[in-house]
Amino acid sequence: MTTFYSDKNNPVTKTATPLTYRDAGVDINAGERLIDNISPLAKRTLRPEVLTGIGGFNALFEISKKYQNPVLVSGTDGVGTKLKLAFQLDKHDSIGIDLVAMSINDILVSGAEPLFFLDYFACGKLNVDTATTVVRGIAAGCEQAGCTLIGGETAEMPDMYPEGEYDLAGFAVGIVEKTQIINGSAIQPGDVVIGLASNGAHSNGYSLIRKIISANHIDLSQDFHGKPLSDVIMTPTRIYAKPLISLLEMLPIKGLAHITGGGLIENLPRILPAHITAELYTDNWELPPLFSWLQQQGHIDDTELFRVFNCGIGMVAITAPDLAEKAMQRLSDAGETVYSIGKIKVRESGKPAVELL
Repeated sequence: MTTFYSDKNNPVTKTATPLTYRDAGVDINAGERLIDNISPLAKRTLRPEVLTGIGGFNALFEISKKYQNPVLVSGTDGVGTKLKLAFQLDKHDSIGIDLVAMSINDILVSGAEPLFFLDYFACGKLNVDTATTVVRGIAAGCEQAGCTLIGGETAEMPDMYPEGEYDLAGFAVGIVEKTQIINGSAIQPGDVVIGLASNGAHSNGYSLIRKIISANHIDLSQDFHGKPLSDVIMTPTRIYAKPLISLLEMLPIKGLAHITGGGLIENLPRILPAHITAELYTDNWELPPLFSWLQQQGHIDDTELFRVFNCGIGMVAITAPDLAEKAMQRLSDAGETVYSIGKIKVRESGKPAVELL
């Protein structure tokens, strides 16, 4: 018998079954199994500056002595409604790469070397196998970026999410020498716009992609240029860290832009001085088949297509004309597909910041 007290003078005695956190929907043991699973994954990503990592209340990271006047650069992002397709397809192996890519590519545009990454995984009921698969992708993304998966949070919150679904957020920190921060202020007429190829839709425009799939009753298992359409649509976001850091060690770059939601039309102006226009020559690169297919299936006009999707260009670099060829060769040697996609011009009255020609 358990005695419950409504007040100190009037005890009320009831028969009760003891409740546990698991009865409320939170399985602490499952969380511990997940930590056991992901610890070796995180260990593979360790950089020498890490002092403490997975398992503590926080993580410690020592700033390298190679920096004279270091500036930390931070970024956070998620993967948007691409998650809905991951649930639909029960495909969780690469969504973690997307998560890392979205934040890492953002901090790269300041010239920052990625240092460490943290993730937040939230669900209604923790499926250890699914969560392990997601974190395995996060660790793989960190390896591609050359940064440490230094910590994170797994939140099991009953009734907050539909069964089988979860949410993801990521947080990246990088470092750059103060004198080498890239902010676009040095861009001037005559400079060359270099495009680094994307490898798909990355993690943007998926609400429209899902609408197209639904409206046209598209079978995602169908063949698309030799691969299942589902694999093409779920191709993880390309991470440009190692090629760009290698380039920056050799050549000065005046501007970098990560081409996410808003496409070239809206992302490139974020780094351009007010008196500058970027003329982009769309014939200088081939629109990948995925975007041609999406345009056809969704009856999307050209302007909308270039405002929603990256259209084959995932990162833009702007450099002086005498360095453009060397920069492209360096990137090509590092495994990137690169194009000379435009020129910087003086912005005339009434002209947009980006012109697609």
